[in-house]
Amino acid sequence: MGGVKKDNPNLSQQAFPFLRLACFPWNGDHRCMAVNDALFETSIPELPMIGRGKVRDIYSVDDNNLLIVTTDRLSAYDVVLPDPVPGKGEVLTRLSLFWFRMMDDIIDNQLTGLTIDDVVKDNGLCEQLRDQSLVVRRLKPLPIEAIVRGYLIGSGWRDYRESGQVCGIDLPTNMQQAEKLPHTLFTPASKAAVGNHDENISFEHSADLIGENLASRVRDISIEIYERAAAYALQRGIIIADTKFEFGLDDEGRLIIIDEILTPDSARFWPVDEYQKGTSPPSFDKQFVRDYLDTLDWDKTAPGPALPASVLAETSQKYQEALTRLTDQQ
Repeated sequence: MGGVKKDNPNLSQQAFPFLRLACFPWNGDHRCMAVNDALFETSIPELPMIGRGKVRDIYSVDDNNLLIVTTDRLSAYDVVLPDPVPGKGEVLTRLSLFWFRMMDDIIDNQLTGLTIDDVVKDNGLCEQLRDQSLVVRRLKPLPIEAIVRGYLIGSGWRDYRESGQVCGIDLPTNMQQAEKLPHTLFTPASKAAVGNHDENISFEHSADLIGENLASRVRDISIEIYERAAAYALQRGIIIADTKFEFGLDDEGRLIIIDEILTPDSARFWPVDEYQKGTSPPSFDKQFVRDYLDTLDWDKTAPGPALPASVLAETSQKYQEALTRLTDQQ
């Protein structure tokens, strides 16, 4: 896993060496406010760091467990952006826990029942990181991402306009942007290193990578999780347009769901009352950031552009609203 940019003039070091601040608007005045601290990267001296992902810092606990800290870093188009979103890591962690528990009758998950307090001695670090960290099982990740689509949007919409297909799957003619698909699609992707773009692949290619039986299980479980979550979210006024899952294997070869699940970073959430096909709906996820980035003269490669304070603030609010609507947690 690659690192992330550390020297960011929009961030300032605080009393804890692993915390940095982001600037936010206050009453229309874009000033730095100490109350709006955001976790850009971590340092836990007593644990060996395995690496930094786009969003997560990963530490070795022992031969069986890892500590994963979900920072407030933001990535878009597979590029880590220089400005973090306050509260984002906690939202992702709490939502993942919510969905892991809801889906535990479908598939086992990575959770261990341990917390950071069980593996880190520094009370100050535990206090600061408790709400956005998980102790998880050490597993062997599969080399694919399991992408599930319920609506025609994003790269699927771009594929459809060019070919009438999504990842090689034929669709009816004259479909509109953001239209509900005739049935849920499983469209896997190969994983890319930090800074590179994931690549859509066919189901047959995924079977070549991990075996046909395992690929079929990943597909069927992914669709089952998505459809259960989509039905639940619809009752809460949210459409889950699409999402991605990651899976790993334990030492006995059992399939386990890992990483995050159905968060604003890994799914597109649309408000039901503002949904309209034929356009890109407003969202409770980082599509808001993608839409802003699409207005810039940026080639979607690192380094990513700085985000205005107003975009960071709006993004933070959207993440929090998704958590509240789906779980009633504040």
